[in-house]
Amino acid sequence: MEKFAFMIHPIELSDIYRKLKFMKRLPEGAVESIIKRFPPMKVSHITGVKSNYNEAEGYFVGCPLTTKQMIQLPEEFVIDKIIKTGKLAEKLGAKILGLGAFTAVVGDAGITVAKNLNIAVTTGNSYTVATAIEGTKKAAEIMGKNIKDAEVLIIGAGGSIGSVCAQILARDCKYLTLAGRNTEKLEKVADKILKDTGLSVMISTDVKKSVRKADVIITVTSSLDVIIEAEDLKPGAVVCDVSRPRDVSKEVAQKRNDVLIIEGGVVEVPGDVNFNFNFGFPPKTAYACMAETMMLSLEGRYENFTLGRDLTVEQIEEISRIAKKHGFKLAGFRSFERPVTEEQIEKIKENARQKIEKAC
Repeated sequence: MEKFAFMIHPIELSDIYRKLKFMKRLPEGAVESIIKRFPPMKVSHITGVKSNYNEAEGYFVGCPLTTKQMIQLPEEFVIDKIIKTGKLAEKLGAKILGLGAFTAVVGDAGITVAKNLNIAVTTGNSYTVATAIEGTKKAAEIMGKNIKDAEVLIIGAGGSIGSVCAQILARDCKYLTLAGRNTEKLEKVADKILKDTGLSVMISTDVKKSVRKADVIITVTSSLDVIIEAEDLKPGAVVCDVSRPRDVSKEVAQKRNDVLIIEGGVVEVPGDVNFNFNFGFPPKTAYACMAETMMLSLEGRYENFTLGRDLTVEQIEEISRIAKKHGFKLAGFRSFERPVTEEQIEKIKENARQKIEKAC
């Protein structure tokens, strides 16, 4: 039996309150002070991960720091807490550890963590990219948009995930814009795309202006603040929000019934999997980063697969091959923690059509 572990952490204090309701009565600062002293913990035992070739079990291990704390506390403190959580995974018998949410972002994106553990480490970003691109293409097609002719925007294109998303989508797009805060990083990605594909792409540091023009958007920033507001989007726009915390405001779901917002990386896991923990997904589905850890375990690839800030197209293609072999696949669409049905998408298309006609 193969063994893996995946590290999770509370995104916000509300995640703490769900488990420890009495803490709602305390000031936020007091709660933050308390939880940063919590030791790493085993959250649940994961069973039933099984493909036609192998089977595995694993654990969710919890690093008790919120996203805000991971950004504001000293980096050394945060990385030490992540390493200690990794040591717990070792004690549980895991041979590979997946870093979830902000544990995959802090510091050098897993490199230091891997150096201080005796098991393999991956951030899961390779399969996150693969599913984000696949999901975005499918969503655009359903919404009646041809990815080749659409105005496609990658927000956070200067980062590791955004850069590779841009490189892969550049194979299919005619009109691609790379947006972010660092012009130098965006230009570097644009130059590589021009060299590899011959496509000349636009770059922009004005994210809101770029969003207003875009038909199809993938957003992959590490921002704590909302990037896309309800008024920013074109009618009929498709947005794949890979980021945690989200880049798309929750108000979009309330105010815009004419745009399709999907979450990147919702994956069906092979076998009769039971996570024994509710992270808001339907049974037998997981985030792509979780799935990458599982499939590498099934494959017996106990190696540091996705670490650091740099991803390659070859990595994405390799993890896609492993996913297909073991039966991992895209599990429909979700938006703000809820499934999106075909009927809902058709209604969004109709609302967009009416809004466009009215504007004309």
